[in-house]
Amino acid sequence: MKDIYINDLAGFDEGKIFDSFFLVLSKQQRTTRQNKPYLNLVLGDKTGQLEGRVWELNDPRIARDFERGDTVKVRGSISKFDERCQIKVDQLRKALPGEVEKGDLLPCTTQDIAVLWSQLEASVAGIANPDLKRLLTALLENPVLAQAYREAPAARQLHHAWLGGLLEHVVSLLGLAEKVAAHYPLLDRDLLITGVILHDIGKVRELMWETGFDYTVEGVLLGHIQMGIDLVEKTIAGLPDFPDRLRTLVLHMILSHHGKLEFGSPKLPMIPEAIALNFVDDLDAKMQAIAQEFDRSAREGKAPDELTGKVWALDNRQLLNTKNWLDIEKKLP
Repeated sequence: MKDIYINDLAGFDEGKIFDSFFLVLSKQQRTTRQNKPYLNLVLGDKTGQLEGRVWELNDPRIARDFERGDTVKVRGSISKFDERCQIKVDQLRKALPGEVEKGDLLPCTTQDIAVLWSQLEASVAGIANPDLKRLLTALLENPVLAQAYREAPAARQLHHAWLGGLLEHVVSLLGLAEKVAAHYPLLDRDLLITGVILHDIGKVRELMWETGFDYTVEGVLLGHIQMGIDLVEKTIAGLPDFPDRLRTLVLHMILSHHGKLEFGSPKLPMIPEAIALNFVDDLDAKMQAIAQEFDRSAREGKAPDELTGKVWALDNRQLLNTKNWLDIEKKLP
């Protein structure tokens, strides 16, 4: 059974030995500046993930037969590098069947999936354009697709990388999109809402989440944008008299939502709704990454007025928690 989680480790003193089970999210062999080889691991459970280091590759207590996606039992201790906690792995073996429950290993949204799904359905019900409504209805009434949409993470490691993360991210975007559409009358509200719901739909096929978060073979070869386009085009093909121009706009929303060619968009956003979608998508991803970093700093016991460590997902910048910073000033004599 598992009784020590990633969240618990932030409160451990450096050097304190612990035993626990983790999911291997990443495994890479690297070398130090002194040309010494080591294993760089990303270990995770339902509460988060943490980097691990195996320094002694020839130690017989370190199993050689584990790979990404495996569950392992680790004996190690907490160390710190560049102001970040990491696990120094002293012993590692593959877990035996029945030693740990899957629900302890995979991170999951803290929100109620049924409530999130109801909010998504309410957004679809509120669409006035009958063609967009029947497109979304046809997709979301597919029981296999709907279940995958409820379960899928939004990413393998970055923002909303947990079960239900895709749905949580999309519902958050729906709230932003409603406000933006109300503020800018030039936007077609129904098209923007449709783009929000469909922009990442390819991730239900790009990603897999049975024993950890990873890419399917098709996901590696095609990517979620192409897979989403394929799914939507096939659905539109089954809808009689779907307007050709509206089809073009919907597909453009999916193709351009990453915003820049260097970020993986086959096309730049060229309609107001696509530009708005790119901005709210990027905003939500960044805000979630910031919140996650503030939570990590709090778990690691950092003072409220300390900067975080460098955040890779935000161009390796450090962050300051504004509310904590101002609260300290209020408490000064």
